[in-house]
Amino acid sequence: LCVKYWDIKCENSCWSQLIVMNRTSRLRSGTVPGVGLVHAPFSLLPTRFPASFWKQACELAPIFNELVDRVSLDGKFLQGSLSRTKQVDDFTARLLEIHAKMMAVNKKEDIRLGLHRSDYMLDSETNSLLQIELNTISTSFPGLGSLVSELHRTLLNQYGEVLGLDSERIPRNWAAIQFAEALGKAWVEYNNESAVVMMIVQAEERNMYDQYWLINHLKESHGVMTIRKTLAQVEAEGLVLPNGTLVVDGRPVAVVYFRAGYAPTDYPSEVEWSARLLIEQSSAIKCPSISYHLVGTKKIQQELAKPSVLERFLDNEEDIAKLRKCFAGLWSLDNEEIVKSAIEKPDLFVLKPQREGGGNNLYGHDLRETLIRLKNEQGEALAAYILMQRIFPRASLTQLVQGGVCFEELSISELGIFGSYLRNKDKVVINNQCGYLMRTKVSSSNEGGVAAGFAVLDSILLTDE
Repeated sequence: LCVKYWDIKCENSCWSQLIVMNRTSRLRSGTVPGVGLVHAPFSLLPTRFPASFWKQACELAPIFNELVDRVSLDGKFLQGSLSRTKQVDDFTARLLEIHAKMMAVNKKEDIRLGLHRSDYMLDSETNSLLQIELNTISTSFPGLGSLVSELHRTLLNQYGEVLGLDSERIPRNWAAIQFAEALGKAWVEYNNESAVVMMIVQAEERNMYDQYWLINHLKESHGVMTIRKTLAQVEAEGLVLPNGTLVVDGRPVAVVYFRAGYAPTDYPSEVEWSARLLIEQSSAIKCPSISYHLVGTKKIQQELAKPSVLERFLDNEEDIAKLRKCFAGLWSLDNEEIVKSAIEKPDLFVLKPQREGGGNNLYGHDLRETLIRLKNEQGEALAAYILMQRIFPRASLTQLVQGGVCFEELSISELGIFGSYLRNKDKVVINNQCGYLMRTKVSSSNEGGVAAGFAVLDSILLTDE
């Protein structure tokens, strides 16, 4: 089956449609297209997933979209909730500084665009769908994730009868098309036909081919041109005109789509922070704005899980109940009883810093030692973390393809549901669930990022279980 996969792809696709990434060890592979290509890791067959939980996850997407938008408008809530975190986390402090500057001049974002992803696991202990996190910046793999879904449909069309698997039970995954549609409609709302979409990328971008799928859909389906710039390039080539228009390399920018800027490593100098401020000061549509970015922090996730907080932002009791049903246990480290429990039983918890991108969370022995150290320090360092209930998904044997080798391992999976939201003042233009990302990893691995090297791309096969 592994060998036949290549035959099928060669018959139906050109090289540019392969599921590829950049090899980080290869010089210029992150800047020059076509250099240092490697196949992105993937699962050979889709992972079984109960249809009832799939339906639940899809129904949550528009509710989370609306929640992000409403929380983003409450600057005092964001500043207050993160006030202690900023004292011990320089990255969060710098984001809050930009946010405060926008509040001070009463900067309004009339057109707001969000491309989100809410990540879930099925907890075998409670037989429930529990949220891991909500991502509001640089939600990756709408392009390659869509391709893997089609790869699995193609394989099952060929071999489904032999395997006893029905390709029609793999949900269609239009994430890349729908992300591009949201960006295209935002460009229309901006109402400047000469403007471009600007994608903010890393200097050495491993995931450029996932990004190129969106760029291609934007051009082919919506006639919108995209430019790719690092934050340093924006600072060197950009300016804001007196009317608020952001101009970069001589071109007006309608939409700034961040595929970088989510981690401290994306801001190695004051140049990058200056560029982020310049973007926020402009009238360009930001995806995300600084407010949307802050809503996606771990601390805000924990604050929203507190009793009566959702009611501050949402009116529909049924929607509130649906959100609460998927919340895992989340606590600040001010809760001495929970901290004590975590030290005594560290395998039941995850310690999360205010970071994105994979490889940052602490488990087991490392969690216990960190909590003991933080308690002994008796300072504000506790505010840099939150504690989360550990989710225990059921493991199953999976065929994984990585580095050209197919192997079988006990694996667990994480489902990410993409959501798109576009609003122009009082008019909601888009509020949709738009595709998904399934990631599968060896069950002994704690982290789950594909680009970070912990997981493989997957799709789902709906079951009646």
